[in-house]
Amino acid sequence: MAPTNGNEPRWLSPEEQRAWRVFLYTTTRLREALSQALEQDPEVSLTLAEYEILVRLSEAPGGHARMSELADHVVHSRSRLTHTVTRLEKRGLVERQRCASDGRGREALLTADGRALLERAAPVHVASVRAQLVDPLGTDGMVRLGSLLSALLTEDERAEIAATPE
Repeated sequence: MAPTNGNEPRWLSPEEQRAWRVFLYTTTRLREALSQALEQDPEVSLTLAEYEILVRLSEAPGGHARMSELADHVVHSRSRLTHTVTRLEKRGLVERQRCASDGRGREALLTADGRALLERAAPVHVASVRAQLVDPLGTDGMVRLGSLLSALLTEDERAEIAATPE
């Protein structure tokens, strides 16, 4: 695709192109493997996206968050989040309710069943993260990877991640 300003694009060098392809392939494969670990466990049966929503709700004060804020935190479109929350709601893992603060927006609320499933899913997820990422890279490599990737985030995004409960 030609650039709109009439200048020749800065094409990737062969080394940059290889690195870009490794990044795409690896991140796609990693997300798939992490999701499969959760989906294939008969006591869990969650997608990675569903798991992340339950985690975010468990970390939110009172176990609830505005749908719009939740979408931002899990980096989903509003419609994608709505579909995912609908699936979780059908399973009794979350409930949707009007925002108590203003009554206009909607909130997702983690149910007791959702919290119990999250407690069963967390060890499965952590084992998968360790096997797929932490163990192959080692702790130092993992920390370096986090540092490199944080350069791609805005200051607000870095602050939000730093504020995530440990």
